[in-house]
Amino acid sequence: MMVGAIGGGNSYSNYGNYAGIYGNAGERANNGAQNPEGIPGVRESKDGSEKEISKERCQTCAKRKYQDGSDENVSFKAAAHISPEAAGGAVRAHEGEHVSNAYTKAAQKDGKVLSASVSIHTSVCPECGRTYVSGGTTSTKIKYPANPYEESKKTLGAEETKGKNIDYAA
Repeated sequence: MMVGAIGGGNSYSNYGNYAGIYGNAGERANNGAQNPEGIPGVRESKDGSEKEISKERCQTCAKRKYQDGSDENVSFKAAAHISPEAAGGAVRAHEGEHVSNAYTKAAQKDGKVLSASVSIHTSVCPECGRTYVSGGTTSTKIKYPANPYEESKKTLGAEETKGKNIDYAA
């Protein structure tokens, strides 16, 4: 149960990089960022060359699409573009659909949702350096009754024992 950005760059595993959750820190840093020499609007790229930072969206961000990889009936089954500004909310809503489906599935089969957790993943665009939400993962744990006949056996057992307790103190 995962949705992720496809195309347009690498998706890195950023444990500990939560800048995208608390606002687009990478974008704030680069929109007027200065390289070590102090030239505004210029940053050093990975290959060592200087690159001008544009406030307009780069081609990688413009072509980034999101698609769900699970087999559930949720959004993002077909790849779709979402703006970097709206991606966080869209991915959170999508992962919420997975959680809702887990509760529905558990209720249909007399199960109980023991846990449901959602992780939102962020990455940094290799072209423009913006931090964006690159996807999400939902993990759910559902417990089902071991034997469906146990519940009816308990119900029948309760019917048999009704009235068999006598209070002699009364």
